[in-house]
Amino acid sequence: MTTHPVTDPAADLDQLCINTLRFLAVDAIQKANSGHPGMPMGAAAMAYQLWTRFLKHNPADPGWFDRDRFVLSAGHGSMLLYSLLHLTGYDLPLEEIMRFRQWGSRTPGHPERGLTPGVEVSTGPLGQGFGNAVGMAMAEAHLAARFNRPGFRLIDHYSYLIAGDGDLMEGVVSEAASLAGHLRLGKLICLYDDNRITLAASTSLSFSEDRAARFAAFGWQVLEVEDGNDLAAIAGALDEARAESRRPSLIMVRTRIGFGSGKQDSFEAHGAPLGADEVLRSKKRLGWPPEPEFLIPQPALGHFRRALEQGGAAQREWEALRARYAVEYPEPAAELELALSGELPAGWQEALPEFPADEKGMATRAASGKVLNALAGRLPQLFGGSADLNPSTVTALAGKGDFQSESWQPEDRQGAVGGEWGAGGANVHFGVREHGMAAILNGMAAHGGTIPFGATFLTFSDYLRPSLRLAALSDLKVVHVFTHDSIALGEDGPTHQPVEHLASLRAIPRLIVLRPGDANESAFAWRAALSIRNRPVALVLSRQAVPTLDRERYAPAQGLLQGGYVLADFEGDGTRLILIATGSEVPLALKARLRLKEEGLAVRVVSLPSWELFDEQPREYREAVLPRDVPLRVAVEAGSPQGWHRYVGDAGVVLGVEGYGASAPGDRVLEEYGFTVANLCRLALQLAGR
Repeated sequence: MTTHPVTDPAADLDQLCINTLRFLAVDAIQKANSGHPGMPMGAAAMAYQLWTRFLKHNPADPGWFDRDRFVLSAGHGSMLLYSLLHLTGYDLPLEEIMRFRQWGSRTPGHPERGLTPGVEVSTGPLGQGFGNAVGMAMAEAHLAARFNRPGFRLIDHYSYLIAGDGDLMEGVVSEAASLAGHLRLGKLICLYDDNRITLAASTSLSFSEDRAARFAAFGWQVLEVEDGNDLAAIAGALDEARAESRRPSLIMVRTRIGFGSGKQDSFEAHGAPLGADEVLRSKKRLGWPPEPEFLIPQPALGHFRRALEQGGAAQREWEALRARYAVEYPEPAAELELALSGELPAGWQEALPEFPADEKGMATRAASGKVLNALAGRLPQLFGGSADLNPSTVTALAGKGDFQSESWQPEDRQGAVGGEWGAGGANVHFGVREHGMAAILNGMAAHGGTIPFGATFLTFSDYLRPSLRLAALSDLKVVHVFTHDSIALGEDGPTHQPVEHLASLRAIPRLIVLRPGDANESAFAWRAALSIRNRPVALVLSRQAVPTLDRERYAPAQGLLQGGYVLADFEGDGTRLILIATGSEVPLALKARLRLKEEGLAVRVVSLPSWELFDEQPREYREAVLPRDVPLRVAVEAGSPQGWHRYVGDAGVVLGVEGYGASAPGDRVLEEYGFTVANLCRLALQLAGR
């Protein structure tokens, strides 16, 4: 890499470093002719102070577990983060900075986890990074409570983030900030880039609330820095935030978007390059050489690169502590090692229950709850809860404690799961905050050391879909439990009865959707969900009871692991037809099969709980389950038929729900919508020309 001597040897080193950050970002954005220069120019000073004086990290090992976490929630300012990563010594060459926003580069328009070393989470959709940082702080607190011992603060790091006005406007931030304040997450620190400008306007057009009072009401410590270039004031605020152990901290830093440019304090600096002429004028105002582009003065680079030495020393000290810990506390050390590896303990599947055949059966949500609790003893990494729906989603881990601040001791503890009350509890009470819950779960997954899960009704997956999409995009292992999965939930009516939601979830690339058909499929659904690495999973479960199938009569439930399997095969020499079903409609298909046999049809029933897993099987397997020479196919699912024609083909039909549901007992709603043996047989016979 070519560097250049400082043109003015007496230049203040701090200012030199800050302007290096600014103009690396400006030059990259101008070269790409695309990007957001205003935020990096305005926030460079506070980012510099955080990264060079406070942030514990090792650029040579971005995955070092006890590093501080840093999240750029204002992800449009990505070039600020890329500049910091390059300058401090991460594996991000200057050539990648020069290729900002270009095909195949490691500097995409918004930070993407897994693509750029040092990027903790994918941000850009505003508010997401804030929620992620809350999840990281929760994971740190939980693991510290479980594993730290006197003299061994093995888990001891902060979660920092930079958020902007747009972040604070998004509802997901209010949800996450409210929970963070309740949980008293003292090691969560947000630097608020308070520049009072959005992409299209000044905030005075839409955002006049008292943000300090709002966060104080959430239970946060609120600090203010009047000048975003005042390094001493920024350092003092960070010191004060780190000293506060019982409240998360919001540091409101009054910055100037596009600082030093002719577009300073203007929304024109937010979302477009400054322009070649304005870049030159901005460099002149801040005393920066007009040439060459991508200038990195040697003293600035040397100062930033101290992070390598400091981070390496901190990591070596931690590794030594970890080695001593393993001698003093071998059992928790082994458990911690397993948790940090992301692996599952040997033989964990043996804890999966097996359910006896039962015509009355149980709801798959109830079976899931039994499975989850059976696994909790073998998998202490499980960490999560529901959006105030434990009795309905059956996701409480009995006796595994409630994740709370020990300093919060309410007299009324209705709904507490029981066991430990404190950060070591495994049950998180997310409250009615679906979107915040999902963003927090992503942060937990990105942090590592836990298996995060969350739960709500399937219809409310709409509230958290943006976070679920980012989990899939970011390859994060999060388990979402969605119950009350169809119009069969009944009396609550169409507002709570999902219709298009299965199709919507299946449309998300890399998300695994599992809709088990009975209790034993539910057990294998959990086995699949926990075995899958680096992908989110949606378990979709019924409210109503469904028969537990006799697996001596029908194929083993283990077939779920292939996504789809032949549950009951053709019998006799009649016209061949395939019924394909998921979830609570599987027993309906089995009953119709018996009736159709009397009509002279040979019917195969295929249980297809996961399209994604089935589509990943070898072509030979898929062809064996759904042979091409049997074009007569009927799919039945109490949801939107969208997408099902990929399996039934042009000659097949789908029994689904074309409109919305209705308020009535679930059995009556299913009957009115045609989910009966008689109607399914009618469709099959009609298809067969009978």
